[in-house]
Parts: sequence; C-alpha cells; structure tokens
Amino acid sequence: MSLYKQLLIGICLFTFILFCGNFVVTLESSRDQYRNQLSAHAQDAATALGLSLTTHIDDPTMTELMVNSIFDSGYFYSIRVMDIKTGKAIIERSDTPQSASVPHWFVKLVALNPGMGDAIVMRGWTQAARVEVVSHPMFALARLWDSTIASFLWLVGCSMLCVLVMILLLRRRLRPLNYIVEQALAISHRQFLNLSALPKTPELRRVVDAMNMMVTQLQALFREQAQRTETLRQEAYHDPLTGVSNRRAFDIHLQSRLSDEEQPSGHLILLRVQDLTGLNQRMGGARTDELLQAIAHLLMETQQRFFHADSLLARVRGGEFALITPEILPQEMDTLVTMLSTQLKALHETGLSDVTPVAHFVQVPFHYGDTPQTVLSQADHTLAMAETEMRYFAIHSGDPQTQTTAEPEDDHHVWHTRLTSVLQNESFELFSQPVYECNHQHIVIHHKILARIKMPDGEMIAAGRFMPWVHRLALGRRMDLVMLRQTLREMQNSDHRLALSISGESVADEASLNAFLQPLRQAPQLAARLTLELDENELPDPERVSMLMKKLRETGCRLGLQHFGGRFHLIGNLPQWGLAWIKVDGSYIHHIDTEADKKLFIEAIYWATRQINLPLIAERVETEGELAVLEKIGLYGAMGRYFADASTLTR
Repeated sequence: MSLYKQLLIGICLFTFILFCGNFVVTLESSRDQYRNQLSAHAQDAATALGLSLTTHIDDPTMTELMVNSIFDSGYFYSIRVMDIKTGKAIIERSDTPQSASVPHWFVKLVALNPGMGDAIVMRGWTQAARVEVVSHPMFALARLWDSTIASFLWLVGCSMLCVLVMILLLRRRLRPLNYIVEQALAISHRQFLNLSALPKTPELRRVVDAMNMMVTQLQALFREQAQRTETLRQEAYHDPLTGVSNRRAFDIHLQSRLSDEEQPSGHLILLRVQDLTGLNQRMGGARTDELLQAIAHLLMETQQRFFHADSLLARVRGGEFALITPEILPQEMDTLVTMLSTQLKALHETGLSDVTPVAHFVQVPFHYGDTPQTVLSQADHTLAMAETEMRYFAIHSGDPQTQTTAEPEDDHHVWHTRLTSVLQNESFELFSQPVYECNHQHIVIHHKILARIKMPDGEMIAAGRFMPWVHRLALGRRMDLVMLRQTLREMQNSDHRLALSISGESVADEASLNAFLQPLRQAPQLAARLTLELDENELPDPERVSMLMKKLRETGCRLGLQHFGGRFHLIGNLPQWGLAWIKVDGSYIHHIDTEADKKLFIEAIYWATRQINLPLIAERVETEGELAVLEKIGLYGAMGRYFADASTLTR
C-alpha cells in the first residue's frame, strides 16, 4: 500500500476514533445529568399529585381525574396511588411510550434508567395514601440522539475538510517522491537525471540531495570508464602521428570484410610515399612527419567525400596508407584519381617533398572469401609496377574472365530495375539468425532479420551484393519501409522477438521518420516485440537520437546499436539514450581467444556498459573458444555461425 493511501487511511481512522471517544465522553456526562433530571421530574410529579389529592383522597372520581391529568401531561411509565393501610392500589396508570426517531439499538446502547419519585397523601394528620411515579426517559433519549447526530455530522464535516486539505498537502509534499521514482527509473533505463528543484521538507530534501549525489557520482564514474575505454582504443588502434587508424585496426577490419558474407565487396586503395627514407635524411624528421600528416589529411578528405560510412583509413607502416572502401564505379574512381593526383602534386609544389611523384597509389578489388594476404600481395605487386613506371596511380586488372562476368553486376540500369521491382512488389526474402544468451545457450533473446533477393534462377543474393547499390541509388528509405512492412506481416504468424536493421536515412529528418514510424503506430502489439538496429556509423547527432528514442518509446518499439567498435566517443551518450542493447562488431570477436588486445578491449567496453545495465551482444561468434572467452567476460548474448546460420523466415 502506498504511503499516500496509508496517510489517508490514518486520517480516517483518527477521525473515527475521535468520534467514538467524543461519543463515549458525551454519553457518560449526559447520562448522569439526564438521570438526575428524570428523578427530579418523577419526584416533582409525585409531590404535586400528592398535594393535590390531599383534599380529594376520598373522592375516587376526582382522584382518577387528577392522576389521568398528570399522566397524560408528561412522559411516565406509571403512576400509582396506593392505600397505606391495605397496600392495594387505589388507582394506577401505566404505559410504554415509544419514540420513532430513536432507534432501538441506541436505546439499548445508552441504557438510561427511568427516574422514580413518591409522596404521601395526608388525611388531616393521618397518612391516607402514597403516590408512586416512574418517569419514562424518552425525552432524554431523543435529546441525546439528536446531540449525537449533530456531533457526528460536525465531525464528518470537519473530517472531510481535513481530508481534502491533507490530500492537497500530501500531493504537494510527496511530489518530490514521484521525482525520486522517476530518477530511479531513469537510472534503470540507463539515464542520469538530476533534480534541480529541492523540496522544502527537510527529510525529503536530504533524500533528494542523496539521490542527486548518487546520480552525479554514477555519471562521473561512467564518463571516466568511457574515457578510459576511448583512451585504450586510441592507444591500441590509432596512429598517434597522423590521427588515422593503425596497422592493427586495418588488419582487423580487412579480415572482417573478407570473412563476412553479409559485407559487400569492396576495394583497397594502397598509397606509398616515394623515397620516405631519403626524405627523412634530406629534409629531417619534422618535415617528413609534416608530409605524412598532410597526406593523411588528404586521404581523410577523400574518404569523407567519396565513400559511404563503411570505410576505413589506416597508416599501415612508415609511408604506406590503406583505404578500405565499398565498391567504386569506374567514373567515381576516375574523379578520385584526378583529385588525389592533383593534391599530391600540390604537396611537391609547396615544398613538402623534393621528389615527384610524391606518392604512388593503387586500387585492388576484394570479395568475400579472399584472404588478406592475397589482397595485400596484389596491392604490393601493382604498387611496385606504378613505382617502376613512375605513375601516380595504377589499378589491379585481375582475372579477365572474372571481370567480364562481373560486368552485368555493375550495370547501373540492371540494378535499378532489379531493386525497383523488389521494392514495388515487397518481395524481399526474409531470413533470420537467432541470438542466444551466452550463459544459457538454449534461451533465444531474439532473431535478427536478414534480407535476400531471389533471382529468377533461384539464386539468393546476399545483402553484401545489393546494399551498395541501394545506397548508390538512394533507395535506403524505401527499403527500410518495405522491410518493416514485411517483417510486421511475418510477426503476425509467430510470437518471436525480432531485430531489424535500418539505415540512417530513415531517421535523418522528421518527414522520413514519421513515414517510417507509421506502420509501427498502427500495430503497437507487434511493435512491442520489435527492436530496430542502427549501425554506429549511421547514427545521427546525439540530440536527434534522443528525439528518436522518445518517438520509438511512444510506439512501444526499441532501438539497438549494431556493429559497434569504432566510435567509442558515443559511450558518453549511451546513458541518456536508453538503448535496448549494443552489438559489438564481429571484427573484435574474431580470434578473441588468441588475441589479447581484443579481449582487453571487449572487457573495457563490458565494464563501461555494465555500470548502466546496458546489455552487450557479440556478433559473428564462430568458435567455441571465442564463446568461452565471452562467457568469462560476462557478455549478455552472442550470435554467429557457431550457433546457427541464417534460415528462411518467409512463410
């Protein structure tokens, strides 16, 4: 029972006890008073009748007339005139008057005894008769009942007024408790709220101060842990000179791209500064470092201008830089080569290098199933050819047969026609992959939805092949909406909890977000079992994410973060968002049982998210050794081929 109800019940009980005590005190004091009045009333009637009968005691008719007159004029049980010598009644009147206004239970409760009086009737100097009068307490009971009712109504009125005043007072005084509850619930939802308005009640003020202090300390502790995690990432996977990723991060990302069927094919652009050792000797270390920083800056600008968020720039060694990108169309690559070559020439003209070309760079395609050694070997071989021919750029030609076969796949019109047809017919093939609890591998947390396109010959095209064209043709919003509708239809046939990936385009502006949320608003019972997932590279600004979380909560849907591992500065915003979970990118899980830096890194993320009770799920778990390490660390869930491959969801 709430404190509010307890206080109200206490007030009502106090009023009832007050009424009962007042009734008992009033009854006891009134009972003696009314008993004396009844006795006096009976005695006065007996005395008056005795005096009146002195001259008429021998006249039976006159005696009866006087007795009847006295009896009918008052409240009496009985009046008797007794002969003293014989002890017999000369005349007697008796009755039991009833009052309809006084209930019988009240009469029995009060138990007011009747008053009695007597007088002697004289005949000369001789006692002739005795008058006995017994008065009835009816009038006293009626007055006592009326006073009780009046007292009850007065106390009820005062109690009602008191209750109303206490309700208003309690609501005002207990309002800080509601704020404290909201604050505690916010902490459970991984949000830190401080109450700025302190209550005036000293006891509640101390509680609110203590809660604010606890929230502040938790927030500071979380930020400290997040900062420590970001520092660890910078030291482990960042090049301190140029500010880009280092060789370790490059190896992890390339291995992840080549081993994940869901990832699209792409290209590796490898750049090598010409004669770095000679430059260092001729121009000095400081000027050489300045050149490397300038080249890193040029490559970062190129990355931001030409490629989708799914790319990585790294300094792999000395004067070598690598850029892992999605697939590049020939016309896009021509523009990139022209721009980058011009910028490299400008570095020579400004004196940052005394050789030309300043650097050579090459483009090498890669696909799912290739090995990192093969891709890097091809890049080194092509780069050696460019250096020999003294050209800025060279491209790896690859296998002519493969190139010819791939031509139709790269045709803009073919992919536009294919994707438009699938979107219009809402005919994506839905696959699902289960996500299990690490410590209870028989418990399924949810199923991850994966999209496929079925070709006329029955071949299933994975998302890694068509997603680059979805982005290139700006069809991300349409695909998200179609996938959501298909998923909601499938959810009507099962009670599973599902997770669906969406692109940042669907939440980038208000119009797109409202259009996307409309199917969820129409099916709130299904939305409660659905969690949307955004890639960490697709996240909008923090304020936009907070607004998105608010709108999703209104529909009953939740939001999770997938492929997490690069933007660790986001950890500081996690408490205020209240995400459903974070899925760690599979590149940090691969070989975690043999690579200590990955284990240390995942542990740092785990302890940062554990402080705000944010579940951490591992992607692409492939071996028992990897799962054993994740269990030991304490991760909440895991998914990958170790558990199960993707299976058909569409019925």
